[in-house]
Amino acid sequence: MPEKRHFAVLVALLLAQADGPSARATETTAILPGVGARAKDPEPTRAAGLPSDAELERRGAIIGNVRIVRLPIFDTDRPEEDTRLFRLANRLHYLTLEATIRAQLLFTSGARYDTGLLAETARNLRGTRYLYDASVKPVAYRDGKVDVDVVTRDVWTLNPGVSFGRSGGQNTSGFEVEELNLLGTGARISAAYRSGVDRNSTLFVYNDNETFGTRWRTAASFSDNSDGRGAELVVERPFFALDARRAYGLRLFDEERVDSRYDLGVTKDEFQTRQQAATVSAGWSSGRVGGWVSRWTLGAAYEKSTFARTPSSLRSRPLPADRTLVYPWLSFDRIEDRFIETRNRDQIFRTEDEFLGWRFYGRLGYATPSVGADRDAALISLYAGKGLQPVPERTLLGSLTWSGRIEGGDVRNGIASAALRYYRRQSPRRLFYLSLTADHTTALDAERQLLLGGDSGLRGYPLRYQGGEGRWLLTAEQRFYTDWYPFRLVHVGGAVFFDAGRSYGRNPFGSRSQGVLKDAGIGLRLGNARSGLGNVVHIDLAFPLDGDSSIDSVQLLVQTKRSF
Repeated sequence: MPEKRHFAVLVALLLAQADGPSARATETTAILPGVGARAKDPEPTRAAGLPSDAELERRGAIIGNVRIVRLPIFDTDRPEEDTRLFRLANRLHYLTLEATIRAQLLFTSGARYDTGLLAETARNLRGTRYLYDASVKPVAYRDGKVDVDVVTRDVWTLNPGVSFGRSGGQNTSGFEVEELNLLGTGARISAAYRSGVDRNSTLFVYNDNETFGTRWRTAASFSDNSDGRGAELVVERPFFALDARRAYGLRLFDEERVDSRYDLGVTKDEFQTRQQAATVSAGWSSGRVGGWVSRWTLGAAYEKSTFARTPSSLRSRPLPADRTLVYPWLSFDRIEDRFIETRNRDQIFRTEDEFLGWRFYGRLGYATPSVGADRDAALISLYAGKGLQPVPERTLLGSLTWSGRIEGGDVRNGIASAALRYYRRQSPRRLFYLSLTADHTTALDAERQLLLGGDSGLRGYPLRYQGGEGRWLLTAEQRFYTDWYPFRLVHVGGAVFFDAGRSYGRNPFGSRSQGVLKDAGIGLRLGNARSGLGNVVHIDLAFPLDGDSSIDSVQLLVQTKRSF
């Protein structure tokens, strides 16, 4: 009977994605006229007689006046938003400073007009948590100069309150006071208490991506946990743009915690972990050349992991071996400059920037006792990714990664991963989504487990339900994006979904794989339109179709995620 149920759900999803208008839907905002018009501020329109971007570049136009237009959370010029509550919210909110916006511009008055720099600036601004949307457009041209408008819309960034989540049959909660845009500077500061699955934590965080109005990022965090403590400091000047030529970084990390081993969602063993790390790096690039970017980074790293038993540790289980790695490393990054703008894909009525270019990344390090390591080891990380869009309504994104150590000719802690995501646009308000991921390990370090469960996409099952040397997960979703905008606060969407996955190979800490596990369900999606505190709220009901008798027949999941 379960096989019939899951087969019927999958067939229904496939039929739904094949349905839809024969006319091609588009992936860019320009061909979704009217979608979310009430939710998005009108972008500056191209003035009559303004030459095309290509023509402006051909003429060698110079950027003239750059005007920053900062919009509040609510547009009180609209009758539906001209309420006492919304006016109060605008007054209480500290609008992002003009200097904060200008510090992120990749162009200045007097520079040559470059369409790519305007588009990248808009992407960078939209990538901040304290802005809902941003546009960067030319608005006038005269005497060889182009005037540019930068328009941004703020979101509410103060979070004084409680939080709650549920996944895999486990609840999480917390209380925090967090500000994502301190006095309009874009800096984040927070103090929080969180009760999680693994530990309770008191956490303090500070992060400023434009320290003193520069491109330097400063971040510091400290946590006092029920099973230890943690601290991290980051000072870096990253490659903040495709054309950036230099990057520098320093990271210090120290954490003590109790790690657990799981089987069927239940803790089977635990041990004390202490991790210390330090990394320093410097990078250089020739910038964007012919639509491609090449970057080299040279660094040095120190990583030390030590392990000890706790009163609850099983004496029959061996502890992971202590490990000290000290090594220089060199990385190479090759990126194709190709992006598109879209909507109603992973967000609801929000501009999304999708990368469709090639990217290749490789990093090689070598640890040796002569510099303080406890072994000889080559440390390797590799990545390749690409997006395909053969027709506007269909998009395929794929990636391959591998990382591990080579010790004495053998692979240690090797992890190979593959991921495919497929989007089929059926109409401006309907989309079919398919995802397939797979991971395989080789001689995984003993403190790590490759697990599959409610916290890794198999929504009908407990957290960390099954382990092994490998796993795969298939997800199919029929997504719906409504025009319902209750209280002018959230956009409402929904999904019907089917998940199937399994772990395979030897599981040294638990039971054998139960084969392919499947679930089906329905979900409500609330797109956060006014706050920077998480983009999409997920409320799901998932029904497991397999597994042991201890699993609840219905799983309720409440989560805040960055995407649909």
